[in-house]
Amino acid sequence: MKREPKANSDIANKILERENRDREALALLLDRHLARSDRLLVQKTQMGNTEAYMGSVSLEWLDSRVRFASQLPLFCNKFDSKTDNVVRDRETIDEILQRPLDWSRQASLTLYLVARPTHKFPAVLVVQSPAWVDDPNASEWDENGRARQGASDFIALDKDNSIGVLEVSEKVSIYALDGQHRLMGVQGLMNLIKTGRLQRYNKTKKPVGAPITLDDLNAEYQINAAELQNLAYEKIGIEFIPAVLEGETREEARRRIRSIFVHVNLMAANLSKGQLALLNEDNGFSIIARQVAVNHPLFRDKKNRKPRVNWDSATVAAKSTVLTTLQALADMCDRYLIHKFPHWKPRKNKKGLIPLRPEDEELEEGLEAVRELFDYLASLLSYQKLESEAETPEMRRFSHEKNGGEGNLLFRPVGQIAFAQAMGILVFEKGFSLKKIFKKLQRFDVDGGFSGMEYPQSLWYGVLYDPNRKRVLVSGRDLAAKLLVYLLGGIKDDLERAELRKALADARTIEEKAVGFDGKFVSPKQVGLPPIL
Repeated sequence: MKREPKANSDIANKILERENRDREALALLLDRHLARSDRLLVQKTQMGNTEAYMGSVSLEWLDSRVRFASQLPLFCNKFDSKTDNVVRDRETIDEILQRPLDWSRQASLTLYLVARPTHKFPAVLVVQSPAWVDDPNASEWDENGRARQGASDFIALDKDNSIGVLEVSEKVSIYALDGQHRLMGVQGLMNLIKTGRLQRYNKTKKPVGAPITLDDLNAEYQINAAELQNLAYEKIGIEFIPAVLEGETREEARRRIRSIFVHVNLMAANLSKGQLALLNEDNGFSIIARQVAVNHPLFRDKKNRKPRVNWDSATVAAKSTVLTTLQALADMCDRYLIHKFPHWKPRKNKKGLIPLRPEDEELEEGLEAVRELFDYLASLLSYQKLESEAETPEMRRFSHEKNGGEGNLLFRPVGQIAFAQAMGILVFEKGFSLKKIFKKLQRFDVDGGFSGMEYPQSLWYGVLYDPNRKRVLVSGRDLAAKLLVYLLGGIKDDLERAELRKALADARTIEEKAVGFDGKFVSPKQVGLPPIL
């Protein structure tokens, strides 16, 4: 009985030794198969009649081995070498697999890899096409033009035929089926590593502006050449599908691959602006907007109160019960804080370099400033009405819309953004205090200054309200912001006032006649600015 623990221990040790030997044997087997550069360890997958092989490769390998679909031999006579796109015509329209490459995206994708420590590209979907695929006389095709074998050379290493090695030698052409712009970004990275320069392009690959250099990257992101070199060895997921399956004709194979491409893109729905603001962890304005939307009393969810923020759409319907959208809040934070934190956005003289996530201390400072703005905003009579009898639709709707409404600027996203823009200029550029600003705005709001946008008596008529189409005029946002700055005493220069008066007159002019504040047609020169508050 006393020997039993020792016996159990011996059995456990033997099991452990056997597992160690098995692992060593497996390691030797894999080393033997993977020592060759023309093989890659993969896992086989199968969905429908589509087999694929999942693996990972370095960014350097991706750059050197994978090409764009337009570079297939199929398109050799219709290939535009300047843009790497297929020429669209009646001969190629049924053959084209991909949308045209947009070379204006390359620099931003490359800079994303360089500047973001948390960068991550999704796996790239590629097609394997050995030379025989494009040779109708090759022995791999039978007398009926059907493939005697598949285009992928896979050697299984397990009994289930699911894990093994895939041939990826130079004899096999590999091109991106999904992920062409990711490939473009990686190509830009490798070119930057090799030459120390990253040229920016327009959509059709015409050089734009001066190249981005290593000195620029070091100054902006503190990235040196050694750190840049290390990026080349990072791994990215890659999924291979064969250009031809056993038994397929070349035409059937082409249709299958084209179908896969279309459905991959159909399934990958684009994010809305609101969803991007919701998910963005690098843009300081979006980060603060989310905090305000969730936590500020004006917007946060309350029991027995309808939600006040639309998290997805960038617009608000007249009958909607929400007060604003997350995208509008992000724009408000942007336009309010931009004068305080201009480095949170790309600078025009910085060659398109993307900004990094702000430091936590700055984010907290920005959040506190925005909280204060919305505290004051919530104190205005227009928003106080929400806490009593009013609902957002009746405050938003114009008088001529069904059930009528107040036509209040503060209940339209475009008006909210213009308001925040004006406050940012006054507070952070001109040094005004929010307390004094809102003391004036309280009286302006009580007197109906934000309401009745659709009436000629309103300052916002023709500016944020289009009297011809009887709807909101988004293009008037900047003018509305300037008018608010003027009303609050933020424009002292006579020339600037004259330009603002002319802009207001132009906004209220219809067929060479301007609409005066009394509703009568007058000469544009007779339209004046209202008195300062």
